[in-house]
Amino acid sequence: MRDGRQDWDATHDVIVVGSGAGAMTGALAAAGDGLDTVVLERTKLLGGTSAYSGAAVWLPGTQVQERAGLDDSAETAGNYLRALTGDAEAERREAFLRHAPELVARLEADPAIEFEWRPFPDYVAAPGRMDAGRSFVPLELAPALLGDLLPLVRPAIDRDRLGKGHPDAPLSQGRALIGRLLLALTRTRNALVRIEHQVIGLVSEDGRITGVEVLAPHGKVRMRARRGVLLAAGGFEGDEALRAGHQVPGRAAWSMAPRGTNTGEVLEAAVAAGAATGLMDEAWWCPGTELADGSAAFTLGLRGGLAVDGSGRRFANESLPYDRMGRAIAAAGGADASFHLIFDSREGGALPAITVPPADPADHLAAGTWVRADTLPELAALIGVPAETLTETVARFNGFAADGEDIDHHRGEDPYDLFFAGTENAPGPNPCLIPLDRPPYYAARLVLSDLGTKGGLRTDVHARVLDAQGRPLPGLYAAGNTSASFTGRVYPGPGVPLGTAMVFASLAVRHMAQGSGEAG
Repeated sequence: MRDGRQDWDATHDVIVVGSGAGAMTGALAAAGDGLDTVVLERTKLLGGTSAYSGAAVWLPGTQVQERAGLDDSAETAGNYLRALTGDAEAERREAFLRHAPELVARLEADPAIEFEWRPFPDYVAAPGRMDAGRSFVPLELAPALLGDLLPLVRPAIDRDRLGKGHPDAPLSQGRALIGRLLLALTRTRNALVRIEHQVIGLVSEDGRITGVEVLAPHGKVRMRARRGVLLAAGGFEGDEALRAGHQVPGRAAWSMAPRGTNTGEVLEAAVAAGAATGLMDEAWWCPGTELADGSAAFTLGLRGGLAVDGSGRRFANESLPYDRMGRAIAAAGGADASFHLIFDSREGGALPAITVPPADPADHLAAGTWVRADTLPELAALIGVPAETLTETVARFNGFAADGEDIDHHRGEDPYDLFFAGTENAPGPNPCLIPLDRPPYYAARLVLSDLGTKGGLRTDVHARVLDAQGRPLPGLYAAGNTSASFTGRVYPGPGVPLGTAMVFASLAVRHMAQGSGEAG
């Protein structure tokens, strides 16, 4: 952080740091309000982890749910959130609920942005939960509509990790969301997007954040923000030292963030300016299947198999929502323990789950991240668990499958469990309990992955960054994983990270546009 009067290389009304869903929503809102806006992205590609996502957006009580005929409202969603989080962060919760319908209406007023509801259950059984879900997704986007902008959008994770661009097909999921926001933003004529511009510091004048220091391709520059700086650049999941320092379980290599991103420099710059933090040991957890290069594939939607720890025993309901299953892995030992998903040949040796990026059985077997054996004792030897215990675990599970009741972990008793179950092929009364009885058997190593850290800068209802005394730091705002989530240690439903990032980025810009953040 630098103090005192500065010589500026560029001046804008609003500086947005990051290019995920929250950042792009904030930039679009600012430019739409006539504010001179610049988006600063450290890499060559826009979208961050948002571009990898399924792009479910948890924004309750909007016109999207109304079009789908859902009986949803801000009130019922509020009941659900209060049941999960209690009285904590009540003001931010209510601000989120009030602004979500307005934000969606504003976004969909732009012809570049269209959403539709798709079923995906809320994650926790509590009053106000919607078993069919209340989140929605963007419609697919034809590449031709983006034109020369297409190469700026980060591709899907499997292609991005191999250095490939987009396939010759419509953009879907997170790519569609970022592409649509980018298309709308460029049509405002009030915004610039700068790639390869890494923010390395904040500039302070007379106790106010007035700009940023940037490492650009042509060297270091200082950029002034008349109204404010919005930090929406993700968390710090990609930095092993910061994870260790804040005791975040898992490993940077297992996180789903794009490689070389989300390493916490922006967050540390805000802390140096006096910002307070919260939930720094938290993340949006998920199971991961280990890949040959030491990274992981986000794993969800289990429709068969069972998970065991290093003792060869089950330790959780394998059909839990991914954040809760991740927490179960953390509680059972996390990065310091051994976990495997055990499955049989019912699906021809394919993993009975969804993985992002997709799993190729032949590649995994060749790399040794999966193993195969004709018998369970042989499989146990390959993964280092007691043969007798693994055999007993599978036999007990097969008994549950025959009876239709998992008396150990209650798999198949919740609507979320059933959402991914292959009911048409289930041999027993509970479609979530599929017996393991078709050799050869397989074991895939499970690790504790995450979709990003969820701790960060403390903020208020306007997304203003707060200091240790709870006072706003003038000129500085934060949203998404750069801020501490108001949902605390709970993941209420699909799309909460994106939805909350988008709402609070919009609220930050509203505060700036009203002149409340204007520099003298």
